[in-house]
Amino acid sequence: MPNNKSVVFSAQNVSKTFGAGKNLKTAVDNVSFDIYDGEIISIVGGSGCGKSVLAKIMLGLYQPSRGTFLYRDHQIKNLKNHWNEVQSVFQDPFSCFNQFFSIRSQLEDSLNILKDKPSKEEVKARVDAGLLAVNVKPSDIEGKYPFELSGGQMQRMLLARIFALRSKVLIADEPTSMVDACVRANILDYLMKLKQELQMTIVFVTHDIGLANYVSDRIFIMHDGKIVNQGTPEEVLDKTQEPHTLKLLDDIPEVHKTEWIKNSHRSKK
Repeated sequence: MPNNKSVVFSAQNVSKTFGAGKNLKTAVDNVSFDIYDGEIISIVGGSGCGKSVLAKIMLGLYQPSRGTFLYRDHQIKNLKNHWNEVQSVFQDPFSCFNQFFSIRSQLEDSLNILKDKPSKEEVKARVDAGLLAVNVKPSDIEGKYPFELSGGQMQRMLLARIFALRSKVLIADEPTSMVDACVRANILDYLMKLKQELQMTIVFVTHDIGLANYVSDRIFIMHDGKIVNQGTPEEVLDKTQEPHTLKLLDDIPEVHKTEWIKNSHRSKK
């Protein structure tokens, strides 16, 4: 990345372990990297590789067992202040909403985390703008509760919240894993829209290297807690002999390979 970009996250020899003695498990193993303002970084790997644990370190939900992890040159100590700038979406959107309160009220209440509290009128306007950004008419969710919407619609509600909050960083942990192909494409487009319109830094956590190729400025490949490969999509996917990366590429069904390579942002340049 260019030197004029500010460092958002910096990891130096970061490890995260759980348990002790014979039950000690290393989830993240001695990783080092910098993530810069305005990037979309994808962290790619199979189940249990440590990518979601690393995402939780970025959110401040876990502290490293060893090493140094910084957000904008500071350790993460005050979670309320951190979450004012760093937000998340997860693979199960229903777990992020209370089923007994309306969607509208919860979207508006989410803005209470902001340091500079907007007025009631501004809250409504920002939520409406967030809904429109994900192609939902505000009138379509009036009086609706989470259980009345599909998984894909609820993921849109999570992303509408991010648009309304206008956070500086988004950690998106497998946001496409529980939706169909059409909704998956929409979510990827919304992630790129967040970057383009709000200059948001996005960390996209996924097991799908094809999706990572489509949206990423850089890709980190994880295996057994380590980052075994990192670079631009071209460096990681086209010029690699790293075995775990090749395995992820081999897992892409043949019918999809040509299409996602053709539609990747590399071929749009």
